[in-house]
Amino acid sequence: MGIPKDYRVNQRIRIPEVRIVDEKGEQLGVMQTADALQLAEDRGLDLVEVAPTAAPPVCRLMDYGKFRYEATRKEREARRDQKAKGGISVTREVRFKTRIGEHDRLTKTNVVRRLLEEGSKVRVSVMFRGRERTHPEVGMAVLKLVAEDLKDEAMMEQAPAFEGRFLAMTLTPPANSSNKKSRSKTQEDLQEKKVAKA
Repeated sequence: MGIPKDYRVNQRIRIPEVRIVDEKGEQLGVMQTADALQLAEDRGLDLVEVAPTAAPPVCRLMDYGKFRYEATRKEREARRDQKAKGGISVTREVRFKTRIGEHDRLTKTNVVRRLLEEGSKVRVSVMFRGRERTHPEVGMAVLKLVAEDLKDEAMMEQAPAFEGRFLAMTLTPPANSSNKKSRSKTQEDLQEKKVAKA
């Protein structure tokens, strides 16, 4: 379940009175919003409107920052579990520059590797600025090096192609049952698209 973007918190709660649930789930009853805000402050917590359509609206005392962190973590775990069960694959993007140094390239390649290990598809792109577009071979060389570094851990789903100012390829984690076949397929794709000649 996604994190609602429209929770009203603390001073954003404008209604005169609210029903309060404390941090342990205990009902504290209906009270003036100003008193509820003071109670939250005294306990070092936030007042969060969790049921705005109730009459009166229900607010909960909680650490809102921690709540959002936990909700985000659970969402990430749910996505990871879904991918592990063969669910929807998420496409992430890692961008490189044409004039990237070797250290930075290896660092970003490690990010791509980690995303692939998590089960995501990764769009690897090189951004061209101004006149750089007249030298596509420079971007091809960057993508070739990334593909070489990941030849044992990725399969190429989409070979390098221009999309506006970006030259991009899409890598996917190899199918568990056919890792060797996937690896050789990546190499074949690279050779067919002549990335190796960049």
